[in-house]
Order: sequence, then structure tokens, then C-alpha cells
Amino acid sequence: MENAPLMEQARATQTERSTQPQPTAPVTARDWDERVDRATAKLPERAQRMVRWLREPARFPVRLVAAILLMLGGIFSILPVLGLWMLPLGLALLAQDVPGLKVPMEKSARWIERQWRRWRGR
Repeated sequence: MENAPLMEQARATQTERSTQPQPTAPVTARDWDERVDRATAKLPERAQRMVRWLREPARFPVRLVAAILLMLGGIFSILPVLGLWMLPLGLALLAQDVPGLKVPMEKSARWIERQWRRWRGR
């Protein structure tokens, strides 16, 4: 029974490791693209076609104008019809063409998901 203290120490170390948060993989732009693809797949077929059309590289001018209009609408959210929902949607649309926005958008989405789970008590 000489090994009993060693076994207890190993169990304690294993318990400590399991309670510590596991390091997560770094967030990449591909994570954001995959999130958009998953969200698009949940839309009705007509909306899916529209999103795919809008995400085509040749649609840059349309995306840019739409993103700017959405962000401006989000800024003027005190007016009827316009709302804060427009600001993140405009940023998400702009992230399609500005790769530097994809990682912050993915991090923000993950933070919102964590807060949502915490708020819902899961």
C-alpha cells in the first residue's frame, strides 16, 4: 500500500485539471466564415440564395453600400424602424470584405453566446 499516497495525489491533480478551464484554440477568420455558413443554412431557401448571392466576391459594391446603410441605421436607432440590430448586421456584412473584422466579430459572437447561456442558466 506504499502507492496509496501517490494514487491520491494523482487523483487530486487530475481533479484540479478537470476543473480548470481548458485552453481554447485561437479564433480565426475561418471560424467566422463557418459561423455565417451555419447561420445561413438555417434560413429558408429563398433567404439562403440571397445571402449566397450577396457573399459572392463580385457583389462588393452592393455589400459596402448595404453595410454602410445598416450601420448608419444602427446609429440612428432612436427613430422608428431603425434599431441597434442594424449595427452588428452592418459590421457582419462589412466583415465579408475586411478580414480584420472577422476575428473580432467571432469573439463577440462567442461572448454573446456565453452571456446568453449564463443568463438562461445553462
